[in-house]
Amino acid sequence: MKTKYQGVLDLGEQLAIENGDVKEENGVLHVTGTAKNQYEKNLLWDKIKEVGGDNPTDIQANIEVADTSIFASHTVKSGDTLSKISKKYYGKSGKYNVIFEANTNILSNPDAIQIGQELVIPNL
Repeated sequence: MKTKYQGVLDLGEQLAIENGDVKEENGVLHVTGTAKNQYEKNLLWDKIKEVGGDNPTDIQANIEVADTSIFASHTVKSGDTLSKISKKYYGKSGKYNVIFEANTNILSNPDAIQIGQELVIPNL
């Protein structure tokens, strides 16, 4: 079972899931741990569904979220815009203003983000 879900386990390592534990019992893989935020938890569930389908019966995951006050955090990279960041996290580029408003402590203009800035991606 671990082999089938190795991509999920690898993603958990990449995301530095805290208190991660994996056990196999009676043909079911039991995965637990704590993601930094809801976005990272969603990434894990998306990977589980990619491997096991929408309702997998051979894996049970109990993933907690360490910080529920935000959806995610994002470090600005070359080529990023608030619209692109909005599309990544919300699936819609038009939500860029929500990100701007959540970061007015470091942003004065939605068109002037800087590489390396750590942006809060708020819950919708």
